[in-house]
Amino acid sequence: MYYNPYLYRTIPLPPYPIQTVAPHFRSYPPVDTKIFEGSVKSFHLLMQQGSVLLDRLGDAQFSHKMMSAAQQGKKAEVDQLIKTIGLKVPVVTQFTPSGVHFILSTQPQPTQNQPESCCTLTVAMKWGY
Repeated sequence: MYYNPYLYRTIPLPPYPIQTVAPHFRSYPPVDTKIFEGSVKSFHLLMQQGSVLLDRLGDAQFSHKMMSAAQQGKKAEVDQLIKTIGLKVPVVTQFTPSGVHFILSTQPQPTQNQPESCCTLTVAMKWGY
């Protein structure tokens, strides 16, 4: 057996010392669930209001009126029909020939210094091809 230099190559050391750096650990503030708990409570309201919306949309006469107005591009009439449901949260309606989106959102809470709503529920449904 003889020595083959190609089989036993050694990796040359770099001309400078290798420095190992300890990973930097990020410090996080303590967990505060107050905002999240408020969001969960607000979302329960959105779910309940979404259920009211769906119950009303299940009425064939109401849905026929709404779809007819949407098909004719009468957004103001569609919005007025949705307002007649009497939901307690704001609703934005967007529709296309193939479907409709209802975006329900919570009201901002000025007493809790919340400049924007915490939660949004989007109900997306197909009504055409």
